[in-house]
Amino acid sequence: MCELYSKQDTLALRGKHIGPSCKVFFAADPIKIVRAQRQYMFDEKGQQYLDCINNVAHVGHCHPEVVRAALTQMEMLNTNSRFLHDNIVEYAKRLSATLPEKLSVCYFTNSGSEANDLALRLARQFRGHQDVITLDHAYHGHLSSLIEISPYKFRKGKDVKKEFVHVAPTPDTYRGKYREDHADPASAYADEVRKIIEAAHNRGRKIAAFIAESMQSCGGQIIPPAGYFQKVAEYVHRAGGVFIADEVQVGFGRVGKYFWSFQVHGEDFVPDIVTMGKPMGNGHPMACVVTTKEIAEAFSNSGMEYFNTYGGNPVSCAVGLAVLDIIEHEDLQSNASRVGNYLMELLHKQKAKHTLIGDIRGIGLFIGIDLVKDHEERTPATAEAQHIIYKMKGKRVLLSADGPHRNVLKIKPPMCFTKDDAKFMVDQLDETLTVLEEAMGAQTERMISENSPCKTKMPEEAHVELLSGSTTDSTENPSRKRNGPCPNKHALFSKRLKT
Repeated sequence: MCELYSKQDTLALRGKHIGPSCKVFFAADPIKIVRAQRQYMFDEKGQQYLDCINNVAHVGHCHPEVVRAALTQMEMLNTNSRFLHDNIVEYAKRLSATLPEKLSVCYFTNSGSEANDLALRLARQFRGHQDVITLDHAYHGHLSSLIEISPYKFRKGKDVKKEFVHVAPTPDTYRGKYREDHADPASAYADEVRKIIEAAHNRGRKIAAFIAESMQSCGGQIIPPAGYFQKVAEYVHRAGGVFIADEVQVGFGRVGKYFWSFQVHGEDFVPDIVTMGKPMGNGHPMACVVTTKEIAEAFSNSGMEYFNTYGGNPVSCAVGLAVLDIIEHEDLQSNASRVGNYLMELLHKQKAKHTLIGDIRGIGLFIGIDLVKDHEERTPATAEAQHIIYKMKGKRVLLSADGPHRNVLKIKPPMCFTKDDAKFMVDQLDETLTVLEEAMGAQTERMISENSPCKTKMPEEAHVELLSGSTTDSTENPSRKRNGPCPNKHALFSKRLKT
Protein backbone atom coordinates (compact mmCIF):
# COMPACT_ATOMS: atom_id res chain seq x y z
CA MET A 1 0.00 0.00 0.00
CA CYS A 2 1.26 3.46 -0.83
CA GLU A 3 2.09 5.67 2.15
CA LEU A 4 3.77 9.04 2.05
CA TYR A 5 4.96 8.73 5.64
CA SER A 6 5.38 6.19 8.41
CA LYS A 7 2.73 6.23 11.12
CA GLN A 8 5.08 8.02 13.52
CA ASP A 9 5.96 10.65 10.90
CA THR A 10 2.27 11.15 10.13
CA LEU A 11 1.60 11.70 13.85
CA ALA A 12 4.50 14.12 14.11
CA LEU A 13 3.35 16.12 11.09
CA ARG A 14 -0.20 16.17 12.41
CA GLY A 15 1.07 17.54 15.69
CA LYS A 16 2.99 20.25 13.86
CA HIS A 17 0.49 21.35 11.21
CA ILE A 18 -3.03 20.32 12.29
CA GLY A 19 -4.88 22.36 14.91
CA PRO A 20 -4.57 20.76 18.37
CA SER A 21 -8.35 20.84 18.89
CA CYS A 22 -8.79 18.48 15.89
CA LYS A 23 -8.70 15.19 17.74
CA VAL A 24 -8.48 11.69 16.27
CA PHE A 25 -10.27 8.55 17.35
CA PHE A 26 -8.37 6.39 19.87
CA ALA A 27 -5.85 9.16 20.58
CA ALA A 28 -3.72 6.99 22.90
CA ASP A 29 -3.07 4.64 19.99
CA PRO A 30 -4.69 6.02 16.82
CA ILE A 31 -5.30 3.85 13.79
CA LYS A 32 -3.79 4.89 10.49
CA ILE A 33 -6.38 3.96 7.88
CA VAL A 34 -5.11 3.69 4.31
CA ARG A 35 -8.06 2.11 2.50
CA ALA A 36 -11.61 0.87 3.02
CA GLN A 37 -14.19 -1.27 1.28
CA ARG A 38 -17.87 -1.58 2.19
CA GLN A 39 -18.05 -2.14 5.99
CA TYR A 40 -14.32 -2.73 6.48
CA MET A 41 -11.36 -0.41 6.99
CA PHE A 42 -7.68 -1.35 6.68
CA ASP A 43 -4.61 0.08 8.38
CA GLU A 44 -1.11 0.50 6.97
CA LYS A 45 -0.26 -3.06 7.97
CA GLY A 46 -3.23 -4.47 6.10
CA GLN A 47 -5.17 -5.32 9.26
CA GLN A 48 -8.94 -5.34 8.76
CA TYR A 49 -11.32 -3.51 11.09
CA LEU A 50 -15.09 -3.91 11.21
CA ASP A 51 -16.51 -0.40 10.98
CA CYS A 52 -19.51 -0.10 13.31
CA ILE A 53 -19.60 3.70 13.53
CA ASN A 54 -19.14 5.20 10.06
CA ASN A 55 -22.56 6.47 9.11
CA VAL A 56 -20.88 8.74 6.54
CA ALA A 57 -20.00 5.80 4.27
CA HIS A 58 -23.71 5.10 4.12
CA VAL A 59 -23.86 2.53 1.30
CA GLY A 60 -20.36 1.24 2.05
CA HIS A 61 -16.86 2.61 1.79
CA CYS A 62 -15.65 3.24 -1.76
CA HIS A 63 -18.77 1.79 -3.35
CA PRO A 64 -17.80 1.23 -7.01
CA GLU A 65 -21.02 2.79 -8.36
CA VAL A 66 -20.46 5.96 -6.33
CA VAL A 67 -16.84 6.14 -7.46
CA ARG A 68 -17.88 5.58 -11.07
CA ALA A 69 -20.58 8.25 -10.94
CA ALA A 70 -18.17 10.82 -9.51
CA LEU A 71 -15.44 10.00 -12.02
CA THR A 72 -17.76 10.02 -15.03
CA GLN A 73 -19.23 13.42 -14.15
CA MET A 74 -15.86 14.87 -13.15
CA GLU A 75 -14.46 13.94 -16.56
CA MET A 76 -17.33 15.78 -18.20
CA LEU A 77 -18.07 18.86 -16.10
CA ASN A 78 -17.96 20.28 -12.61
CA THR A 79 -18.76 23.91 -12.16
CA ASN A 80 -20.49 26.62 -10.18
CA SER A 81 -24.03 25.55 -9.36
CA ARG A 82 -25.40 28.85 -10.70
CA PHE A 83 -25.11 27.49 -14.22
CA LEU A 84 -28.12 25.57 -15.51
CA HIS A 85 -27.58 21.81 -15.28
CA ASP A 86 -29.84 18.73 -15.23
CA ASN A 87 -28.21 16.92 -12.30
CA ILE A 88 -29.37 19.35 -9.63
CA VAL A 89 -33.01 19.32 -10.71
CA GLU A 90 -33.04 15.55 -11.23
CA TYR A 91 -31.63 15.03 -7.77
CA ALA A 92 -34.06 17.52 -6.20
CA LYS A 93 -36.95 15.70 -7.90
CA ARG A 94 -35.75 12.28 -6.70
CA LEU A 95 -35.08 13.51 -3.18
CA SER A 96 -38.45 15.25 -2.87
CA ALA A 97 -40.19 12.02 -3.89
CA THR A 98 -38.90 10.39 -0.67
CA LEU A 99 -40.48 13.10 1.51
CA PRO A 100 -44.03 14.12 2.43
CA GLU A 101 -45.65 16.19 -0.33
CA LYS A 102 -45.38 19.58 1.35
CA LEU A 103 -41.58 19.26 1.63
CA SER A 104 -40.68 20.07 -1.96
CA VAL A 105 -38.17 22.95 -2.10
CA CYS A 106 -34.44 22.19 -1.87
CA TYR A 107 -31.38 24.27 -1.01
CA PHE A 108 -28.10 22.44 -1.52
CA THR A 109 -25.04 22.93 0.67
CA ASN A 110 -21.75 21.15 1.32
CA SER A 111 -22.16 19.99 4.92
CA GLY A 112 -24.71 19.30 7.61
CA SER A 113 -23.46 22.34 9.50
CA GLU A 114 -24.17 24.57 6.50
CA ALA A 115 -27.59 22.98 6.15
CA ASN A 116 -28.53 23.62 9.78
CA ASP A 117 -27.25 27.19 9.63
CA LEU A 118 -29.40 27.82 6.55
CA ALA A 119 -32.39 26.18 8.24
CA LEU A 120 -32.10 28.70 11.07
CA ARG A 121 -32.04 31.54 8.54
CA LEU A 122 -35.17 30.19 6.86
CA ALA A 123 -36.97 29.81 10.17
CA ARG A 124 -36.07 33.28 11.39
CA GLN A 125 -37.08 34.95 8.15
CA PHE A 126 -40.42 33.14 8.00
CA ARG A 127 -42.16 35.13 10.77
CA GLY A 128 -39.42 37.53 11.74
CA HIS A 129 -38.90 35.73 15.05
CA GLN A 130 -35.48 35.06 16.59
CA ASP A 131 -35.55 32.54 19.44
CA VAL A 132 -34.67 28.85 19.10
CA ILE A 133 -35.62 25.93 21.33
CA THR A 134 -33.09 23.12 21.33
CA LEU A 135 -32.71 19.88 23.30
CA ASP A 136 -30.22 19.38 26.09
CA HIS A 137 -27.02 17.64 24.94
CA ALA A 138 -27.93 18.36 21.30
CA TYR A 139 -25.28 18.90 18.63
CA HIS A 140 -26.17 20.51 15.31
CA GLY A 141 -22.84 21.56 13.80
CA HIS A 142 -19.62 23.50 14.16
CA LEU A 143 -20.59 26.93 12.84
CA SER A 144 -20.89 29.73 15.41
CA SER A 145 -24.65 29.91 14.87
CA LEU A 146 -24.91 26.20 15.67
CA ILE A 147 -22.55 26.08 18.63
CA GLU A 148 -24.96 28.60 20.16
CA ILE A 149 -27.81 26.07 19.93
CA SER A 150 -25.74 22.96 20.76
CA PRO A 151 -25.60 22.34 24.53
CA TYR A 152 -23.30 19.41 23.72
CA LYS A 153 -20.75 22.13 22.98
CA PHE A 154 -21.64 25.37 24.71
CA ARG A 155 -22.28 23.87 28.13
CA LYS A 156 -18.77 22.41 28.19
CA GLY A 157 -16.76 25.40 27.03
CA LYS A 158 -16.52 29.04 28.01
CA ASP A 159 -19.55 30.03 25.98
CA VAL A 160 -22.68 30.94 27.89
CA LYS A 161 -26.20 30.30 26.70
CA LYS A 162 -27.49 33.16 24.59
CA GLU A 163 -30.71 34.89 25.60
CA PHE A 164 -32.46 33.73 22.41
CA VAL A 165 -31.63 30.06 23.07
CA HIS A 166 -33.92 27.89 25.20
CA VAL A 167 -32.94 24.38 26.26
CA ALA A 168 -35.61 21.70 26.69
CA PRO A 169 -34.96 18.42 28.52
CA THR A 170 -33.84 15.53 26.35
CA PRO A 171 -36.85 13.18 25.90
CA ASP A 172 -34.87 10.29 27.38
CA THR A 173 -37.12 7.70 29.00
CA TYR A 174 -34.19 5.70 30.42
CA ARG A 175 -32.25 8.24 32.48
CA GLY A 176 -34.14 11.49 31.85
CA LYS A 177 -36.59 13.50 33.94
CA TYR A 178 -39.58 11.35 32.89
CA ARG A 179 -38.82 7.66 32.53
CA GLU A 180 -40.44 4.52 31.18
CA ASP A 181 -42.60 4.13 34.28
CA HIS A 182 -44.24 7.52 33.69
CA ALA A 183 -47.86 7.33 32.55
CA ASP A 184 -47.30 9.64 29.58
CA PRO A 185 -43.66 10.67 29.11
CA ALA A 186 -44.32 12.14 25.65
CA SER A 187 -46.81 14.67 27.04
CA ALA A 188 -44.63 15.37 30.08
CA TYR A 189 -41.57 16.18 27.97
CA ALA A 190 -43.66 18.19 25.48
CA ASP A 191 -45.10 20.18 28.38
CA GLU A 192 -41.56 21.27 29.21
CA VAL A 193 -41.39 22.84 25.74
CA ARG A 194 -44.77 24.49 26.24
CA LYS A 195 -43.55 26.02 29.51
CA ILE A 196 -40.42 27.33 27.77
CA ILE A 197 -42.57 29.00 25.12
CA GLU A 198 -44.85 30.58 27.72
CA ALA A 199 -41.88 31.87 29.74
CA ALA A 200 -40.28 33.31 26.60
CA HIS A 201 -43.52 35.05 25.59
CA ASN A 202 -43.81 36.53 29.08
CA ARG A 203 -40.42 38.15 28.51
CA GLY A 204 -41.51 39.53 25.16
CA ARG A 205 -39.55 37.02 23.09
CA LYS A 206 -40.82 35.15 20.02
CA ILE A 207 -40.05 31.58 18.98
CA ALA A 208 -38.63 31.08 15.49
CA ALA A 209 -37.95 27.35 15.66
CA PHE A 210 -37.70 24.15 17.60
CA ILE A 211 -34.80 22.06 16.30
CA ALA A 212 -34.08 18.41 17.11
CA GLU A 213 -32.45 15.38 15.60
CA SER A 214 -35.20 12.90 14.77
CA MET A 215 -33.19 10.50 16.94
CA GLN A 216 -30.54 12.14 19.09
CA SER A 217 -27.09 10.75 18.36
CA CYS A 218 -24.49 12.73 20.32
CA GLY A 219 -27.01 12.92 23.15
CA GLY A 220 -26.71 9.15 23.61
CA GLN A 221 -28.73 7.42 20.88
CA ILE A 222 -32.02 8.73 22.25
CA ILE A 223 -35.33 7.80 20.61
CA PRO A 224 -38.11 10.19 21.72
CA PRO A 225 -41.32 8.60 23.04
CA ALA A 226 -44.20 8.23 20.58
CA GLY A 227 -46.30 11.36 20.31
CA TYR A 228 -43.64 13.75 21.63
CA PHE A 229 -42.83 15.44 18.32
CA GLN A 230 -46.50 15.86 17.41
CA LYS A 231 -47.23 17.67 20.67
CA VAL A 232 -44.11 19.82 20.41
CA ALA A 233 -44.97 20.77 16.83
CA GLU A 234 -48.43 21.82 17.97
CA TYR A 235 -47.04 24.14 20.65
CA VAL A 236 -44.34 25.55 18.36
CA HIS A 237 -46.76 26.23 15.50
CA ARG A 238 -49.15 27.91 17.89
CA ALA A 239 -46.27 30.21 18.89
CA GLY A 240 -45.57 31.09 15.26
CA GLY A 241 -42.44 28.96 14.99
CA VAL A 242 -41.40 26.09 12.75
CA PHE A 243 -40.18 22.56 13.46
CA ILE A 244 -36.72 21.69 12.09
CA ALA A 245 -35.90 17.97 11.89
CA ASP A 246 -32.15 17.35 11.75
CA GLU A 247 -31.60 14.14 9.75
CA VAL A 248 -27.87 14.68 9.17
CA GLN A 249 -26.97 11.57 11.19
CA VAL A 250 -30.05 9.40 10.85
CA GLY A 251 -31.62 9.86 7.43
CA PHE A 252 -31.61 7.91 4.15
CA GLY A 253 -33.16 4.67 5.37
CA ARG A 254 -31.02 4.05 8.46
CA VAL A 255 -34.10 3.15 10.50
CA GLY A 256 -35.06 0.52 7.92
CA LYS A 257 -38.82 0.72 7.61
CA TYR A 258 -38.79 4.42 6.72
CA PHE A 259 -36.52 6.51 4.55
CA TRP A 260 -36.49 9.33 7.11
CA SER A 261 -36.22 8.88 10.84
CA PHE A 262 -38.88 11.50 11.57
CA GLN A 263 -41.37 9.16 9.86
CA VAL A 264 -40.98 6.76 12.78
CA HIS A 265 -43.06 9.22 14.77
CA GLY A 266 -46.16 8.70 12.62
CA GLU A 267 -47.81 9.94 9.45
CA ASP A 268 -49.46 12.78 11.35
CA PHE A 269 -46.07 14.36 12.04
CA VAL A 270 -44.38 16.31 9.24
CA PRO A 271 -41.63 18.83 10.05
CA ASP A 272 -41.53 22.23 8.34
CA ILE A 273 -37.82 21.99 7.51
CA VAL A 274 -35.59 18.93 7.14
CA THR A 275 -31.81 19.08 7.07
CA MET A 276 -29.58 16.30 5.78
CA GLY A 277 -25.91 15.59 5.10
CA LYS A 278 -23.27 12.93 5.93
CA PRO A 279 -24.81 9.80 4.27
CA MET A 280 -26.19 11.86 1.39
CA GLY A 281 -22.91 11.75 -0.55
CA ASN A 282 -21.37 8.60 0.96
CA GLY A 283 -18.37 10.63 2.06
CA HIS A 284 -18.57 13.25 -0.68
CA PRO A 285 -19.31 16.70 0.85
CA MET A 286 -22.99 17.08 0.09
CA ALA A 287 -25.93 18.31 2.17
CA CYS A 288 -29.37 19.83 1.75
CA VAL A 289 -32.23 21.74 3.34
CA VAL A 290 -35.74 20.81 2.23
CA THR A 291 -38.71 22.94 3.18
CA THR A 292 -42.18 24.10 2.14
CA LYS A 293 -43.02 26.56 -0.63
CA GLU A 294 -44.44 28.97 1.94
CA ILE A 295 -41.21 29.12 3.93
CA ALA A 296 -39.10 29.28 0.77
CA GLU A 297 -41.13 32.21 -0.57
CA ALA A 298 -40.78 34.09 2.72
CA PHE A 299 -37.01 33.58 2.52
CA SER A 300 -36.96 34.87 -1.06
CA ASN A 301 -39.06 37.89 -0.10
CA SER A 302 -36.28 39.07 2.20
CA GLY A 303 -34.64 40.49 -0.89
CA MET A 304 -31.34 38.74 -0.20
CA GLU A 305 -30.22 36.35 -2.91
CA TYR A 306 -29.04 32.94 -1.73
CA PHE A 307 -26.37 31.05 -3.63
CA ASN A 308 -23.83 28.41 -2.76
CA THR A 309 -20.93 28.06 -5.19
CA TYR A 310 -20.45 24.32 -4.76
CA GLY A 311 -23.73 23.23 -3.20
CA GLY A 312 -25.55 21.05 -5.73
CA ASN A 313 -22.70 21.04 -8.25
CA PRO A 314 -22.89 18.43 -11.06
CA VAL A 315 -20.45 15.99 -9.43
CA SER A 316 -22.12 16.15 -6.01
CA CYS A 317 -25.52 15.53 -7.53
CA ALA A 318 -24.19 12.64 -9.62
CA VAL A 319 -22.85 11.08 -6.43
CA GLY A 320 -26.13 11.72 -4.63
CA LEU A 321 -28.11 10.08 -7.41
CA ALA A 322 -25.83 7.04 -7.25
CA VAL A 323 -26.43 6.74 -3.50
CA LEU A 324 -30.21 6.84 -4.01
CA ASP A 325 -29.92 4.17 -6.69
CA ILE A 326 -27.82 1.90 -4.47
CA ILE A 327 -30.19 2.20 -1.52
CA GLU A 328 -32.99 1.08 -3.81
CA HIS A 329 -31.20 -1.56 -5.90
CA GLU A 330 -29.45 -3.23 -2.97
CA ASP A 331 -32.57 -2.96 -0.80
CA LEU A 332 -30.55 -1.43 2.01
CA GLN A 333 -33.60 -0.33 3.98
CA SER A 334 -34.73 -3.95 4.31
CA ASN A 335 -31.19 -4.88 5.25
CA ALA A 336 -31.17 -2.24 7.97
CA SER A 337 -34.40 -3.68 9.41
CA ARG A 338 -33.33 -7.30 9.12
CA VAL A 339 -29.79 -6.90 10.47
CA GLY A 340 -30.83 -4.27 13.01
CA ASN A 341 -33.51 -6.54 14.49
CA TYR A 342 -31.04 -9.44 14.65
CA LEU A 343 -28.44 -7.23 16.33
CA MET A 344 -30.99 -6.03 18.89
CA GLU A 345 -31.89 -9.65 19.69
CA LEU A 346 -28.24 -10.53 20.25
CA LEU A 347 -27.68 -7.46 22.41
CA HIS A 348 -30.72 -8.12 24.57
CA LYS A 349 -29.28 -11.57 25.32
CA GLN A 350 -26.06 -9.84 26.37
CA LYS A 351 -28.06 -7.46 28.57
CA ALA A 352 -29.44 -10.44 30.47
CA LYS A 353 -25.91 -11.74 30.90
CA HIS A 354 -23.85 -8.65 31.71
CA THR A 355 -24.49 -6.34 34.65
CA LEU A 356 -22.75 -3.43 32.92
CA ILE A 357 -25.48 -3.19 30.28
CA GLY A 358 -28.29 -1.01 31.55
CA ASP A 359 -30.29 -0.35 28.41
CA ILE A 360 -30.39 -1.37 24.75
CA ARG A 361 -32.24 1.02 22.45
CA GLY A 362 -32.40 1.48 18.73
CA ILE A 363 -34.20 1.21 15.42
CA GLY A 364 -32.68 -0.30 12.29
CA LEU A 365 -28.94 0.30 12.20
CA PHE A 366 -29.03 3.04 14.84
CA ILE A 367 -28.42 1.42 18.22
CA GLY A 368 -27.11 2.50 21.62
CA ILE A 369 -25.83 0.44 24.55
CA ASP A 370 -26.16 2.39 27.79
CA LEU A 371 -23.54 1.13 30.25
CA VAL A 372 -24.16 1.48 33.99
CA LYS A 373 -22.38 0.67 37.22
CA ASP A 374 -25.62 0.28 39.13
CA HIS A 375 -28.95 -0.75 37.61
CA GLU A 376 -31.15 0.87 40.23
CA GLU A 377 -29.34 4.20 40.23
CA ARG A 378 -28.44 3.90 36.53
CA THR A 379 -25.03 5.35 37.34
CA PRO A 380 -23.18 5.94 34.05
CA ALA A 381 -20.23 3.60 33.50
CA THR A 382 -18.06 6.20 31.80
CA ALA A 383 -14.63 4.74 32.49
CA GLU A 384 -15.83 1.27 31.55
CA ALA A 385 -17.16 2.52 28.21
CA GLN A 386 -13.80 4.06 27.35
CA HIS A 387 -12.01 0.87 28.34
CA ILE A 388 -14.37 -1.20 26.18
CA ILE A 389 -13.92 0.80 22.99
CA TYR A 390 -10.15 0.46 23.27
CA LYS A 391 -10.38 -3.27 23.91
CA MET A 392 -12.78 -3.66 20.99
CA LYS A 393 -10.32 -1.81 18.79
CA GLY A 394 -7.76 -4.42 19.77
CA LYS A 395 -10.23 -7.02 18.56
CA ARG A 396 -10.52 -5.14 15.23
CA VAL A 397 -13.98 -3.71 15.92
CA LEU A 398 -14.47 0.05 15.80
CA LEU A 399 -17.01 1.50 18.22
CA SER A 400 -17.42 4.90 19.82
CA ALA A 401 -18.89 6.14 23.09
CA ASP A 402 -20.98 9.26 23.52
CA GLY A 403 -23.88 10.77 25.44
CA PRO A 404 -23.78 13.31 28.26
CA HIS A 405 -21.63 10.95 30.34
CA ARG A 406 -19.82 9.28 27.43
CA ASN A 407 -21.11 5.91 28.62
CA VAL A 408 -23.27 4.96 25.61
CA LEU A 409 -21.72 2.70 22.98
CA LYS A 410 -22.92 3.92 19.58
CA ILE A 411 -23.58 1.54 16.69
CA LYS A 412 -24.36 3.14 13.32
CA PRO A 413 -22.40 1.22 10.66
CA PRO A 414 -22.56 1.38 6.86
CA MET A 415 -25.91 0.11 5.62
CA CYS A 416 -24.32 -2.98 4.04
CA PHE A 417 -23.62 -4.37 7.54
CA THR A 418 -24.50 -8.09 7.67
CA LYS A 419 -25.78 -10.57 10.23
CA ASP A 420 -22.32 -12.15 10.28
CA ASP A 421 -20.86 -8.74 11.11
CA ALA A 422 -23.42 -8.29 13.88
CA LYS A 423 -22.61 -11.71 15.35
CA PHE A 424 -18.86 -11.05 15.20
CA MET A 425 -19.24 -7.66 16.89
CA VAL A 426 -21.45 -9.02 19.68
CA ASP A 427 -19.14 -12.00 20.28
CA GLN A 428 -16.18 -9.64 20.74
CA LEU A 429 -18.24 -7.41 23.02
CA ASP A 430 -19.31 -10.43 25.07
CA GLU A 431 -15.68 -11.45 25.59
CA THR A 432 -14.67 -7.91 26.50
CA LEU A 433 -17.49 -7.46 29.00
CA THR A 434 -16.85 -10.88 30.55
CA VAL A 435 -13.19 -10.14 31.25
CA LEU A 436 -13.97 -6.64 32.52
CA GLU A 437 -16.76 -7.77 34.85
CA GLU A 438 -14.63 -10.62 36.22
CA ALA A 439 -11.83 -8.17 36.99
CA MET A 440 -14.26 -5.76 38.63
CA GLY A 441 -15.78 -8.60 40.67
CA ALA A 442 -12.38 -9.81 41.85
CA GLN A 443 -11.39 -6.29 42.85
CA THR A 444 -14.68 -5.82 44.70
CA GLU A 445 -14.17 -9.03 46.69
CA ARG A 446 -10.61 -7.98 47.56
CA MET A 447 -11.75 -4.55 48.77
CA ILE A 448 -14.54 -6.10 50.85
CA SER A 449 -12.25 -8.62 52.50
CA GLU A 450 -9.61 -6.00 53.28
CA ASN A 451 -11.86 -3.19 54.47
CA SER A 452 -15.04 -4.64 55.94
CA PRO A 453 -16.34 -7.82 57.56
CA CYS A 454 -19.69 -7.39 55.81
CA LYS A 455 -20.57 -7.30 52.13
CA THR A 456 -20.95 -3.82 50.70
CA LYS A 457 -20.79 -2.18 47.34
CA MET A 458 -17.34 -1.40 46.01
CA PRO A 459 -16.28 2.04 47.30
CA GLU A 460 -16.28 4.60 44.49
CA GLU A 461 -12.61 5.46 45.03
CA ALA A 462 -11.68 1.80 44.65
CA HIS A 463 -13.76 1.47 41.50
CA VAL A 464 -12.09 4.54 40.02
CA GLU A 465 -8.68 3.16 40.91
CA LEU A 466 -9.57 -0.12 39.22
CA LEU A 467 -10.42 1.69 36.01
CA SER A 468 -7.83 4.45 36.43
CA GLY A 469 -6.62 3.84 32.90
CA SER A 470 -9.78 5.15 31.32
CA THR A 471 -11.44 7.33 33.93
CA THR A 472 -12.38 10.80 32.77
CA ASP A 473 -14.41 13.56 34.29
CA SER A 474 -17.90 13.31 32.81
CA THR A 475 -18.16 17.09 32.99
CA GLU A 476 -15.36 17.50 30.47
CA ASN A 477 -16.11 18.46 26.91
CA PRO A 478 -17.13 15.19 25.21
CA SER A 479 -16.11 16.56 21.81
CA ARG A 480 -12.53 16.74 23.08
CA LYS A 481 -12.65 13.28 24.58
CA ARG A 482 -14.61 11.18 22.14
CA ASN A 483 -12.78 7.81 21.85
CA GLY A 484 -9.84 9.45 23.55
CA PRO A 485 -7.42 10.79 24.36
CA CYS A 486 -7.12 7.92 26.81
CA PRO A 487 -4.56 8.59 29.59
CA ASN A 488 -1.36 6.55 29.64
CA LYS A 489 -2.65 4.88 32.81
CA HIS A 490 -4.95 2.92 30.51
CA ALA A 491 -2.08 0.53 29.90
CA LEU A 492 -1.93 -0.15 33.65
CA PHE A 493 -5.53 -1.30 33.74
CA SER A 494 -4.93 -3.49 30.68
CA LYS A 495 -2.08 -5.19 32.49
CA ARG A 496 -4.23 -5.77 35.55
CA LEU A 497 -6.77 -7.54 33.39
CA LYS A 498 -4.00 -9.59 31.78
CA THR A 499 -5.56 -9.45 28.33
